[in-house]
Amino acid sequence: MEISALTRSVVKRNHAVIAPDGYINSNVPGWENCTVNVIINEQMGANLCQTLITAAADCKLKGVTTASQIFFYVVEGSCKANIGTLSKTLTKGQFVYIPIGKEYAFDEISEGTQLLTFHKVYQKLEGYDVPPVYFGDAADIEGPIYMNDEALRIQVLLPADLGFDMAVNIFTYQTGGNLPMVETHIMEHGLLYLQGQGIYMLDHEWYPIKKGDSIWMAPYCQQWFTAMGKEPAVYIYYKNVNRFPTTI
Repeated sequence: MEISALTRSVVKRNHAVIAPDGYINSNVPGWENCTVNVIINEQMGANLCQTLITAAADCKLKGVTTASQIFFYVVEGSCKANIGTLSKTLTKGQFVYIPIGKEYAFDEISEGTQLLTFHKVYQKLEGYDVPPVYFGDAADIEGPIYMNDEALRIQVLLPADLGFDMAVNIFTYQTGGNLPMVETHIMEHGLLYLQGQGIYMLDHEWYPIKKGDSIWMAPYCQQWFTAMGKEPAVYIYYKNVNRFPTTI
């Protein structure tokens, strides 16, 4: 019998690794007939929220974006997203960005569908409009080589527009691919592994990572990753962008 005290999850001052074996379900008003796992949240010191929604029969999601914008990504399954007068069926790998000030409703959600969400309080930039609702499909987005390394490719899911203060990308590492440096930067990350496995170094601590794991990295958490195993490692991640680097 496996000892129940064993887990790969760890939560520290400036980073966290959250494995599915420790999930506890949350109730979110308006999100019905589903399990919601709040993986990253302000109460752990983050400036974003990341959730994973798993649909049961007759699942429906509805709400209003007020201070926070929301990015929905279909990890598995399908659903129909309705935002104002816009309506679109989303399947695996497709997504929708919902800016502040919008009512949304998701229905026709197939049982077992998994939706990843990233939430961030929106910071408006003078001279720029709040971005519109934005639908997309990762399959249609090119993945150029990253830093001249054929083993690394990044897909940028949201437009390069200063109206956006968040970015969501998909990073693919071929087997043996690794970051070319230990990154040290102001941007915060929340991410979910979609495929594969590897080793992540966070603030000089080393963690085995695999599909289904999530990671939070605070600003200036030093980070490095290498892919291992027999298939590419793929993760989707959030970062804050396009705003002045101080609140003073």
